Amino acid sequence: MSIYIIIFLTLVAAAIVSVSQITFKKAVGKKPLSIVGVFGLALRSKKIWIGVAGYVLGLIVYLYVLSEAPLSVVYPLFASSFIFVLALSGFVLKEHVSSRRLLGVIVVVFGIVLIALSY
Repeated sequence: MSIYIIIFLTLVAAAIVSVSQITFKKAVGKKPLSIVGVFGLALRSKKIWIGVAGYVLGLIVYLYVLSEAPLSVVYPLFASSFIFVLALSGFVLKEHVSSRRLLGVIVVVFGIVLIALSY
């Protein structure tokens, strides 16, 4: 399988998992919950179940890519989920994205590019 397909599918898996993270955050809201409260919410919330389904779908894509490429390439590429979560947190959840966080994402992007070029 070509590196471009590996990168694309890994990015797809990371994007799906990242959207699931946003779905989880929207489900739990802003107020702190107890462990029991989280458990109860997990059982009755459609958003939680949609997030879980997204995680399963992302895992299936990820496992497929793992069957085609080395873990030492795929796993670092999957770190693109940090980029997606940061962007979605800012746009969807209206969270403040500081310059330090942006710098961290730039470092992650640089690392992902280096890993992709090494395959």
